[in-house]
Amino acid sequence: MADTTVTWLGHATFRIDTPGGKRIYIDPWLSNPKCPENEREPERVDLIALTHGHADHVGQTLELWEQFDCPVVALVELRDWLSTKGLPQGDDHAPNKGGTVEVEGVKISLTDAKHSSSAFENGTFVYLGEPAGLVIEVENGTKLYFAGDTCVFGDMALIRRIHEPDVAVLPIGGHFTMDPREAAVAVELLGVARAIPCHYGTFPLLAGTPEEWRERLTTTCEILAPEPGGSVTV
Repeated sequence: MADTTVTWLGHATFRIDTPGGKRIYIDPWLSNPKCPENEREPERVDLIALTHGHADHVGQTLELWEQFDCPVVALVELRDWLSTKGLPQGDDHAPNKGGTVEVEGVKISLTDAKHSSSAFENGTFVYLGEPAGLVIEVENGTKLYFAGDTCVFGDMALIRRIHEPDVAVLPIGGHFTMDPREAAVAVELLGVARAIPCHYGTFPLLAGTPEEWRERLTTTCEILAPEPGGSVTV
C-alpha cells in the first residue's frame, strides 16, 4: 500500500492522507493564524478525530461535519456535547480512554493525556470530560500517536508497550503543554524513531522550537518539522 502523508496545518491541526485514500483531520482549528489560506476550506473530509474540548482543538468541527457529513470521533463527554450541537447521537464514535473505534479500516484508540477540557458557553465553563491522546492506526498498520495537549507523563511508557507507535506527534510550545525539555523525555519514554512537533509558534507564549527539541534529545529520534502547510511521509 502507499505511504501515509501527514500535513501540519498550524497549531495542533493535522491532515492525514492514508494509504487507503482516507482524509482525516485531527483537531481541525482551520482558522488558526498559522493555517495557510488554501487549507482553510477543505475539499474533502472523511473523518475527524478530536483530542479534547478546548476551542483551539474543536475548531471548525461542526462546520466540517455539516458540509461533509463525516464521522467525528471524540471522548464520550465531548462527543455527547457535540451531539447537542447537531451531530448524531450515539456511542459508536464516542469511546473513552482504553477504547478503540474503527472507521472504514482506520482504528483510533484513546490514551491518557494530562491537561484539561472545557468550553466557555453562555457565560460559564462546560465540562467536556478529560483530554485524551489518539493512536491512529491506518490501513497498512502504521501507527501515529497524537499526544494532544499534555505534559510528559511516565505512562507514555505504557503507550509504547501497548500501542508501539511508529511516529509521535507532540506539543512543544510550553506554557499550556510540555516544552522541548519535556518533549525530549517523552520521546525517550515512547521509544519512537520519528516525531513531529506541534502547538508551538502560534502565539508568543508558545515559545518552544524544534531546534531546541533536537538539542535536548538524549536518544536517537528524527524530528520532522514541516512548515505550516508542509507534509511528511511516514
